[in-house]
Amino acid sequence: MAKFKKAAKKTASSRSSSSVDMQAQAEKLSKTLSESAQQIWLAGVGAFGRAQAEGTKLFEGLVKEGLNLEQTARKFAGTRTHVVRDVVENRVDQARERATDTWDRLEKVFEDRVQRALTKLGVPGRDDLADLSKRVETLTAELRRQGGGSPARKAPAHKKAAKAAPAKKATTKAAGKRATPRKKAPSKA
Repeated sequence: MAKFKKAAKKTASSRSSSSVDMQAQAEKLSKTLSESAQQIWLAGVGAFGRAQAEGTKLFEGLVKEGLNLEQTARKFAGTRTHVVRDVVENRVDQARERATDTWDRLEKVFEDRVQRALTKLGVPGRDDLADLSKRVETLTAELRRQGGGSPARKAPAHKKAAKAAPAKKATTKAAGKRATPRKKAPSKA
């Protein structure tokens, strides 16, 4: 039994010492945790303070970098704008030329059709009028040549017309086959 009492005393004392050790360890752990929490808190407060102080500097630096990038982009876009403008102007010029060519062709077709219609109706064309004008000039020159160098007396208008008509006939006969016969105008009934 003695052994039992001694063993009981040892276990009781070991229990009390182990409880003290555990309590000390718990306090030590609690103290370590609170110190770590305090350090984490202080690190966060320090980071916040640094972010405020350096955040403004960082923000201003980012703004400057953004301005530089924007200027570079504008320069690049400016050079590309000239290239694009040249291409667009080239295409517009091509379209304008095509439209002009098409308009010219349409105008030519219209003129040809009008000319054909006028020819079918018997209206003299430009060439016909030019030939007629040359014939009139030739006849006028022939009349002046035959009339002589002396100017004729002034006669009343109705007598002038009567004298001019036979002279015209004679000149026409002199011109020979060059004169084309006139078409008779339809008579009114």
